[in-house]
Amino acid sequence: MTMRIDPRLLLIACVSACAPMMPESPTTRPPVPSPLTSPHTSTTPVPAVHTPPTADLPDQAGFEGWKQGFLSRHGGARRADYERELAGLVPDPAVIRLDNNQPEFSRPAGAYVQNAVTASRIAQARQRIDRVPWSVVQRTGVPSEILVSIWAQESAFGQVQGDYDVIRSLATLAYDGRRRAWAEAQLKDALDIVIDGRRARAGLKGSWAGAMGQTQFMPDNYLRLGVDQDGDGKVDIWGSDADALASAANLLARAGWKRGQTWGYEVTLPSNFDYSLAEGPRHDWAFWSARGVRLAGGGSPTPIEGDEQATILLPQGANGPVFLALPNHYVIRAYNNSASYALAIALTADGVQGKPGLTKAWPDDAPLTRDQRIGAQSALTRLGYDTQGIDGVIGANTRAALRRWQAANGRIQDGYLTTALADELIRRGQ
Repeated sequence: MTMRIDPRLLLIACVSACAPMMPESPTTRPPVPSPLTSPHTSTTPVPAVHTPPTADLPDQAGFEGWKQGFLSRHGGARRADYERELAGLVPDPAVIRLDNNQPEFSRPAGAYVQNAVTASRIAQARQRIDRVPWSVVQRTGVPSEILVSIWAQESAFGQVQGDYDVIRSLATLAYDGRRRAWAEAQLKDALDIVIDGRRARAGLKGSWAGAMGQTQFMPDNYLRLGVDQDGDGKVDIWGSDADALASAANLLARAGWKRGQTWGYEVTLPSNFDYSLAEGPRHDWAFWSARGVRLAGGGSPTPIEGDEQATILLPQGANGPVFLALPNHYVIRAYNNSASYALAIALTADGVQGKPGLTKAWPDDAPLTRDQRIGAQSALTRLGYDTQGIDGVIGANTRAALRRWQAANGRIQDGYLTTALADELIRRGQ
């Protein structure tokens, strides 16, 4: 008997059509390549077909002013073409709302990962492992299990690709201004895709943040890294499994995927571990082993992996699982610059390979509200621990500032912001 999957469940489990994550300033981008895509597993369903809201639209006069500025800055010889494609466009308030509530940074890592890494998803990925062209794996060195895990997370194997107008979404993000330079560059590339005839405007659909196709590529990556694997003369990441998977592999390979190495390991820490060393400078296995770090499953990394520079990750603080992050962990983050996302992909891939699950359970922490995230950043900055921006995104700069505050106040320096700690900081910063 073939089990049918309710598409509504896929919508809930695979909010994989969303946003490129940039934990620092709005224009920060990983060096090679640019961040790719996606929202991901969220408890909030994303509609399969997006009906643009008509009420509570942002100020249209302001939007028109932004549009004329965009055309002046980027139009050049194509100004008339761009103006034609942008004619009659209005901003989408749903895009702004979703941009402010991305799950990778609003939910605890454990809740995010557990929602993404499930037995059913691993089983479905395992069933599709043969859909990854073997020539792609040989050419790039990116394992099939990593590629099917990205495929699962980004679009439920192509079933949930998003039905937002990519050009409208990117125009809205550019107008909103939080990531204007990035969004305008992506918008220009999306317009070029249409004008150059690579994809009809009606078919340029994707997530609320402009990520497109089965593996959710942003427009710049589609133009730079898209692969016509099936040889039909076009890069069709929407309808061709082979093109989508080969393009994803190309992105990871170009980002520096290390052939024959894993992404990392779950580890245990000694009771006297110096938490200020975590999520900081990278060191080889000899360094970490000398400080009492042990692989949770026993043994040691391979000799090649042992020579690599690795980081200790505490995605949910000192009370949660701990990981030794090897270079391939950061390559996955070239796809989506979020530790939670990279762990979801990696642990799903481990499951596809039949590796055992984590030995330490994730703490059941409550999610942080946007007010708590912004309030904690504001408080830390007022108290003399600059978070390098107050945007509600708890990224590396905020965690570093929090570590400095924890050190000064006799706390464990794990850089992890709980709801109780956020409330305490807000009170102290008033």
